[in-house]
Amino acid sequence: MTLRVLVADDHAMFRSGLRAVLDSQPDLECVAEASDGRNAVSEVRRLRPDVAILDIRMPLLDGLRATETILADPENTTRVILLTTYDQDAYVHRALRAGASGFLLKSLPPEELIAAVRIAARGDALIDPSVTRRLLTRLAEGVAPPAVPVGLDDLTSRERDVLLLIAEACSNAEIADRLGIGDETVKSHVSRILTKLHLRDRVQAVAYAHLHGLVKPTSPPLAPPPHRTSDTRDRHRRGPGGPQL
Repeated sequence: MTLRVLVADDHAMFRSGLRAVLDSQPDLECVAEASDGRNAVSEVRRLRPDVAILDIRMPLLDGLRATETILADPENTTRVILLTTYDQDAYVHRALRAGASGFLLKSLPPEELIAAVRIAARGDALIDPSVTRRLLTRLAEGVAPPAVPVGLDDLTSRERDVLLLIAEACSNAEIADRLGIGDETVKSHVSRILTKLHLRDRVQAVAYAHLHGLVKPTSPPLAPPPHRTSDTRDRHRRGPGGPQL
């Protein structure tokens, strides 16, 4: 199966580079390019690609507003990945609220972008490793949770366990191993959690858990803090794809 991808960025050279990276893979095809957010929205509606990669800063309609418009369409089936040069919490918060399947920095290596497209297409999501731990800590520290988070009482004890492990950025395989259950059982639990809590995907499940204080700032970190030397060397240690949510 070939995944159809749309690329939107106001810099023609960057778009061309993304297209070349995507088209180099046998299972990916760049079906359209857009130079502004308004055109990106219309092309998504016309072509219904599997994944749309949008730059945040674009003319006429920025990537965040374009994402909100695309994902508000009840007939939409396209997953959205946002790319940015600017590592700002406000951007990440809006991306999460809109239901984006990825928030990545433009400095990521090509192989990580390729992995992100495949992850988004299968319904999972990811945030750039450089912002994940800081973002979730600030969410947990900065928001006073309600006494009983909306929808939490509808979850079974096992579903709560799965939600907490999702919030720790565990993959389905890791959740299955931690709880001693099968992968298909984990998928069923995740599906029911998203349905009961009215969440779009795992990124929103992570945000829900941290916003409502279900995961404390003192919890173990999502990944060991890197010994920072350079972005390139950090990414090599991390491996392709970043932390899957």
